[in-house]
Order: sequence, then C-alpha cells, then structure tokens
Amino acid sequence: MYCLSTRIVSKYRLVWIYRFFKLNFMGNKMKRNGQQGFTLIELIMVIVILGILAATALPKFVDLGSNARESSLNGLAGALRSAAVISKSTWLANGGSGTSVTMDGNTTVTVSGSTGYPTADAAGIGAAVDLSGFLQTGATFTIIDYTATGSTKCEVVYAAGGTATLFVDGC
Repeated sequence: MYCLSTRIVSKYRLVWIYRFFKLNFMGNKMKRNGQQGFTLIELIMVIVILGILAATALPKFVDLGSNARESSLNGLAGALRSAAVISKSTWLANGGSGTSVTMDGNTTVTVSGSTGYPTADAAGIGAAVDLSGFLQTGATFTIIDYTATGSTKCEVVYAAGGTATLFVDGC
C-alpha cells in the first residue's frame, strides 16, 4: 500500500514538473511584465564586484618591472659565466698560452695569460658577450635607461676568474 501511494505522489510530481517546464521554458509563455533588461541595482552590484576583483589583482601586476630587471640581469650573469667558460675552453684548446683567443665570428677576446678567463674589460668579457640592452663600465654591467636610487644596486659585476656576481637590491 505504501508503494502504491508513493507511485501516485511521484506521478503527480512528474506532471507538475512537466507543466512547469512546458509553460515557462518550452512554450515561451512566461509573462514579462514589461521587463527588458537589468535593473540599476544589478548593474551597480556587478560594477562593485568587478572593482573589488580589480583592486585585489592590481598589486600583483604593479611590481613586474622590478622582476623583469632582476631576470634580465640574471640572464646576463649566466651569459657572462658561459662566455668565460667558452673563452677558457678555447684558450685551453689552443695550447693554454697567449693573451687572446679568437672565438666564433672572428671575435678576438683578451684573456688572462695564466688562467685563460676573459679580462674584466671591454676587450675581454665585453667582446665575448652580446651586451644589447646593457651598459658596461669596467667590470660592472647595468641595464641601459635604468639607474638604481640611493645606495642600492641593480648590476652584475664580472671578476676575471670567470665569476659573475648579482646585485639586485635596487631593481
């Protein structure tokens, strides 16, 4: 008996759901009452929510210039180390003597006569690396059109032993 009554109730539910969907959605017989858009309150709420989302996302994108400068200096430091190792390898392959090596592209690089690493000047490491976008002052490399303020630094310093040290506290 319980099963029979459950079936009857379920049958009436299905009929009600069918009628609801048929009248409201399938038959497009819903009353519109003259409504043809969003209310002013709805539009203001959307603008407020977008403003809150923008305010939380904006600080993440504000300081990307600093990260870009640090990354470019990190890439330059890697290029300096690679060029130093390639110069030393060329120096060793040529017998481990002399104060200059000729690298690919007929580029002459001045190296230390005792270690084979490029010297810390424009004729040494400056000739071994493409410095597009960077300014070389002796053994110090900085980004063109950017100057760190105060006592902070944003530079890479090359040492004649083939090492490159990063200073990025002012980027």
